Amino acid sequence: MKKKLFLAYSSTFLFLLISVWLGLSIGSVDIPFSALWDKEANPRAYSILWNIRMPRVVLAGLVGASLAIAGAAFQGLLRNPLADPYTIGVSSGASVGAISTIFFGVSIPMLGSYTLAMFGILGAFITLIFVLSFARLVDKTLKMETLILTGVIFSAFLSSCISLLTALSHEELKAVVNWLLGSVAMRGWSYVYVLIPFLIIGSLILWFNRRELNVMMYGDERATSLGVNVVRRKYAVLIGGSVLTGAAVSVSGTIGFVGLVVPHITRLVWGTDHRHLLPLSFLKGATLLIICDLVSRTIVAPQELPIGVITAFIGAPVFAYIFFKQRRKK
Repeated sequence: MKKKLFLAYSSTFLFLLISVWLGLSIGSVDIPFSALWDKEANPRAYSILWNIRMPRVVLAGLVGASLAIAGAAFQGLLRNPLADPYTIGVSSGASVGAISTIFFGVSIPMLGSYTLAMFGILGAFITLIFVLSFARLVDKTLKMETLILTGVIFSAFLSSCISLLTALSHEELKAVVNWLLGSVAMRGWSYVYVLIPFLIIGSLILWFNRRELNVMMYGDERATSLGVNVVRRKYAVLIGGSVLTGAAVSVSGTIGFVGLVVPHITRLVWGTDHRHLLPLSFLKGATLLIICDLVSRTIVAPQELPIGVITAFIGAPVFAYIFFKQRRKK
């Protein structure tokens, strides 16, 4: 077991380091490795590396990590491999919260640069409450089909709200459209600083509930019989996942399927124990989005694709495979 865990963490760290190295070194300008520390040797390369590529790679990694660990927690809590922030409508809720902030020019002095992230988190949490409440109203057992269809319904409604706000935008149109495309380009260190505290808070909430997630996978009654306060733990996980999703969406736009693909593959390869599933998903999510961002800015260079296009190309077939596999079991 120890050998398997060592292999899991060492290989995951190795892939993450390789993805970071590729993300920093590949681009329209060749960056020598020495530019990491030697400003005098090549000031232009040093400036590109630390002011453009490094914050972009770091932000892509943090967004991917946030979405992946949130997806792993949602899947464990709902006992559903198709549950992720995108498919159950939480990402759409965060998008509405963030776009409403841009559209109405909301700025709360006390929150400052964190206003956008806070409204994104609020939109994600409210949407999640509505999705789960409606799904339970339709089907108290919260079957997979019910949850997914409810997520589709709410996503469609929220997408129409986004379209309405976009259509009504005038001066804010450029900012709204740029945000909708889903990207980590030209965000800079300020977006990294906005995301980091929410990433720490959300991840710690989920980490402190890792053992309870393991127990709740076997059902609420068994978890209660083993001394778990199911209601309190569920709300904790939902809040943690919503914080991570809302903050990630608010700084990068809607990027789908990361929270679906990464936890599912991690679970298949390394097992279902959330003590390791959560950190491994965190690291693999960071790796995946750094690679997707690299592909999005190089595949049709000098033009750049929205990063959400690349994740959708990967995620949609995986989504179809999981759905097909689940249906074949019945």
